[in-house]
Amino acid sequence: MSTLGLTRESALKTKRTSAWLDTLTKVIQIPQAAFGLAFITVTLFSAIFASAIAPLEPESMDFDYLLSGFSSEHLLGTDQLGRDTLSRLIHGAKIALLVSIGSIGLGVFVGVPLGLIAVYFGGWTDDIIMRVMDSLVVFPSLLIAVALAAALGGSLTTIIIAIGVANVPWMARVIRSQGLSIREMDFVAAAEAGGMSHLRIIFRHILPNSLAPVIVQSTLSMGYAVLVEATLGFIGVGVKPPTPTWGNMLYDAFPMLEQQPMLSVIPGLAIFLLVLSFNFVGDALRDVLDPRLKGITH
Repeated sequence: MSTLGLTRESALKTKRTSAWLDTLTKVIQIPQAAFGLAFITVTLFSAIFASAIAPLEPESMDFDYLLSGFSSEHLLGTDQLGRDTLSRLIHGAKIALLVSIGSIGLGVFVGVPLGLIAVYFGGWTDDIIMRVMDSLVVFPSLLIAVALAAALGGSLTTIIIAIGVANVPWMARVIRSQGLSIREMDFVAAAEAGGMSHLRIIFRHILPNSLAPVIVQSTLSMGYAVLVEATLGFIGVGVKPPTPTWGNMLYDAFPMLEQQPMLSVIPGLAIFLLVLSFNFVGDALRDVLDPRLKGITH
């Protein structure tokens, strides 16, 4: 590659980096998004350092404090088996984030390439891929996740796969919708006329200019993934005990709702705040990025 080409490539990378930093700055300036990012950061920190932060092992039982309220020994009380609620909540955050990041990552890893192939090659390739995606969209994501989780078993890996598969068609549709307009632009036609390979055109021109809606959809879907994982745990097809998850905590707390309502309130509030945080950040990203990505890079 010539010196001029390297200089132009470097300038484009610098421009894109600056654009994303500018986007992040604008997102942080939105109060709801700032709250969301702060709560997600705290949750992520708790999940990473769960073993060091949690005061007790999540499965250790204290039979002197069964269904206890807030106390110096157990800050958020204990459940009917004497297990520390705070410790289980912290370790449950790890599962919630692993499932949300893993499942949405799977959805993006599979759905985005399918959408890019559909939009670039068009014709019967587009028809086949999108008809398959449309057939999956007909079924609610939660129903697909429940069916797959029940069929494959309640392990962490299967829950990630179940929720990830449910997200594939949405990621494919989002990237295709944005890519259709990019596909018809002059710089794509110029790249094709210049003999650039299909893969290079897709990943050098179409993908970078179609990422904004994918990022927004991914952020919003991460909140939904947290909710789905908790739902699967609550109905008994999620990650199996003794692994602590927020859904399992709700399941265990339900029979004790009248006797100790805080057992349900605490994990329910954690789920609510984390889902709300992802939605706040996703909405802010959409507000900042939606006006046609603030210009097309090529």
